[in-house]
Amino acid sequence: METTDRNTVEFAQLVERGCGIDVHKSLIVATIKGTGIKEQTRSFDGFTASIEALRDWLLENQITHVAMESTGVYWKPIYNILEDHVEILLVNARHIKNVPGRKTDKKDSRWIAKLLLSGLLKGSFIPPKEIRELRDLTRYKRKIVQQISSEKNRLHKILEDANIKLSSVVSNLSGASATKIIDAMIAGEEDIAELLKFRHGKMQSSVEDLAASLKGNLTDHHRFMLKTIKESILEKEKTIEKLDRQLEAQLKAHELVLDAELLESIPGVGKEAAQYIIAEIGTHMEQFPNEQHLASWAGMSPGSNESAGKKKQ
Repeated sequence: METTDRNTVEFAQLVERGCGIDVHKSLIVATIKGTGIKEQTRSFDGFTASIEALRDWLLENQITHVAMESTGVYWKPIYNILEDHVEILLVNARHIKNVPGRKTDKKDSRWIAKLLLSGLLKGSFIPPKEIRELRDLTRYKRKIVQQISSEKNRLHKILEDANIKLSSVVSNLSGASATKIIDAMIAGEEDIAELLKFRHGKMQSSVEDLAASLKGNLTDHHRFMLKTIKESILEKEKTIEKLDRQLEAQLKAHELVLDAELLESIPGVGKEAAQYIIAEIGTHMEQFPNEQHLASWAGMSPGSNESAGKKKQ
């Protein structure tokens, strides 16, 4: 690094030709810079045709490297169109903050281009397309599972509101006996003796306790809410089944079944966990120099923040 004057800092150039991109929802500002080309800055919109024009402009100027911030999801269309043509560095925005002063999109793109050419940027791990597709499926499945859990909590709250203490005498409101009892109550059954017929022989609670828990004030409103929540749970469970079928198809299509089975051989790793691991880190470990680096990337290692001999949290 060389300092030419108080306001200008020059870095050694390690990349011959590169492009810095400042990404927004509907605005893309790109600056190309390097050996044998004039520094230029152009603006594009977020539509596909405009991003393709950006790609053509980069190829015309023989750009080999592109760097851009990981701004929300707005980097993804650019990455999808450029990934087969140039090397892309997707960089954490905190690592390329501009120097203090007046901030503009053009200045940001120039600063990113300058850091790129100087080899001062480190790209984030972006897995191949097939792994990204698996990641979409597994993360969406996880969201649906969380929604089902929330719906079950709502069902419990409705029963409590009706003073039905079923959760106090059964271990799981989704169990066979509890499900049959709740379905019968939704259908309008109020006779506790009839509801007790759904009691499973292995249920730990006594008949008397179960009968006491079912005595409450279940109104038509409660029945409507319970029915609606149960339908919502059923619909989400169908969505999970659909996602599971698609996951299986994707693993087979990309020949990842053997990798999943190998992960399942690890004690404590089941079929679903194996799919999640592949979807998050892929099957090629070149991007992780060692197991410590992988643990750190996954957020499993404590951070290090030490100053003046004192360790801070």
